[in-house]
Amino acid sequence: MSEPPARDQAAEAVVLDRREGPHGEVVLRRRGADHEIIANGCFLMDTADGRSERLLIDAALERLAAARPSVLIGGLGVGFSLAHAAAEPRWGRIVVAERETAIIDWHRRGPLGAITAGALADPRVAVLPTDLVEYLAGTEDRYDALCLDIDNGPDWTVTEANSGLYGPVGLANARARLNPGGILAVWSAQPSPAFETALREAGFTEVHTLEIAVSRGVPDVVHLARRV
Repeated sequence: MSEPPARDQAAEAVVLDRREGPHGEVVLRRRGADHEIIANGCFLMDTADGRSERLLIDAALERLAAARPSVLIGGLGVGFSLAHAAAEPRWGRIVVAERETAIIDWHRRGPLGAITAGALADPRVAVLPTDLVEYLAGTEDRYDALCLDIDNGPDWTVTEANSGLYGPVGLANARARLNPGGILAVWSAQPSPAFETALREAGFTEVHTLEIAVSRGVPDVVHLARRV
């Protein structure tokens, strides 16, 4: 299980909400001035930084030529990716897939609304209360970019079912949901050479990894790939 970054350990964590859902327990905590999301005892993310979550959005956009590209954000989390996308007028349709209704509630009626209230009011934005893996497998919708951040990375999933996203079937589904020339961007708490190989084997091109230094030592990364 992951633990909060070392910078947060000085302050005591205060549980603000705890809920049981179909995928287990989700908890919202406050630690000092920041908020944290914990899923099944695994630290997912907090509001202390957000640089890599914003990079997830920017790296995809700068590789797209379309004037008003569409984006699917996989995972609402603390809302950094959504808020950053909504702040960029170049994006057209912005869709978020989030399977935990508790997290959606924390944004619409809870303390995380301080981050995303403006984005949720944006007419370009739609939040789907759905499992990302199931959505990619079942929808006919297509996007110019998929910006996915539902786990600590391809090698460190929150639930076992999520692992399918990073294998041949999940990557084929993701590729099918991209328009030609579209970008797949996947956030990870650590580099994964095996995932780069899986992307190439799934038919993606221009596969590479961007790193961003963090205080705990191992860099956060964004894996990028293009559908031909």
